[in-house]
Amino acid sequence: MIPYGRQLIDDADINAVVETLKSDWLTQGPRVPAFERALTSYCGAKYGIAVNSATSALHIACLALDVSHGDIVWTSPNSFVASANCALYCNANIDFVDIDISTGNMCVEKLANKLAHAAVQNRLPKVVIPVHFAGQPCDMARIAELAQKYQFKVIEDASHAIGAKYRNNAIGSCEHSDICVFSFHPVKIITTMEGGMAVTNRKSLSDKMRLLRSHGVTNAPELMSNPPHGPWYYQQITLGFNYRMNDIEAALGLSQIKKLDSFIDKRNKVADLYNKRFEACDLVNPLLVNAVSFSSYHLYVVRVANLSQHQKSVLVEKMREQGVFAHLHYIPIHMQPYYIAKGFKQGDFPNAENYYRDALTLPIFPNLKPEQTDFIADTLIALINSQT
Repeated sequence: MIPYGRQLIDDADINAVVETLKSDWLTQGPRVPAFERALTSYCGAKYGIAVNSATSALHIACLALDVSHGDIVWTSPNSFVASANCALYCNANIDFVDIDISTGNMCVEKLANKLAHAAVQNRLPKVVIPVHFAGQPCDMARIAELAQKYQFKVIEDASHAIGAKYRNNAIGSCEHSDICVFSFHPVKIITTMEGGMAVTNRKSLSDKMRLLRSHGVTNAPELMSNPPHGPWYYQQITLGFNYRMNDIEAALGLSQIKKLDSFIDKRNKVADLYNKRFEACDLVNPLLVNAVSFSSYHLYVVRVANLSQHQKSVLVEKMREQGVFAHLHYIPIHMQPYYIAKGFKQGDFPNAENYYRDALTLPIFPNLKPEQTDFIADTLIALINSQT
């Protein structure tokens, strides 16, 4: 079975983990800050806060921006549920902005229209979370202009997009956002097994997130309410969480990040092979990549026209029978039962719903061979032709 995504672990990664296992530090040791420095250096941000998942990073990012009860957060319906759940963890209200069906990303025109309407109703969001779907950056400059006009904060959900670029700047530079969040789950571009990181250029946000990831506990005398009792002394000064990354995960991340550019290059070559194979097939349309963007291609998604839900289900089953683990990213968040119970309904975000009807995720990972790419494309085209 050819999976839709797969980590690439080599001897250098294994040796880095084994070396850490043999060291004195397994949890909060020197490799966590070293990984934070390596990643912030790569993407051009000032501060990095490594945590145990991108979900945790999204949560503390919202808290650092003071999202709380009664506030409103907007995100894309075309994402994993964590992009919305993070607002609910803060007792805020969540809403969505429909997507551009050609890219899968938040539509800036729909965002602008929704903001203008919300301003009249005094229902503006405190935070907007654009999602760089499949590794393709959102139009961050235009989102930043709207953020300045309507006075909301921006968290980039770049769980798919480490190594991507927007207007020649690395995603994670936070040029157009307050905080950017990455994921290092095994199917992502680099992995720390589980893990995530929030990056920012604002020290105040970094300090808040660093405190929140570890129980709200500090040993910094300047933050305490009274002088330390001794060198052992610490204080809990806010309610935080156990969201820490450990040194074993960070060691793997440090090794993986050295290969990040190579991974991105190979993913783009796989995408180019797919694109060429689908040029002559009118029924298969790869997602577009904006001219000012460079995608990291965490996912390779096509839209297959004119198939019913039953036909697409049969198509995916037949592809898997032939050894290709076709998949689908994503079921619109607002169509999940939990969100329907909150009042969302079918028809609220028609582009996301139409995208879901047509979308199909094909395998992409760095060591996917050209002959495998050809086989996957040929299998898909043959099965579509047999159903139409």
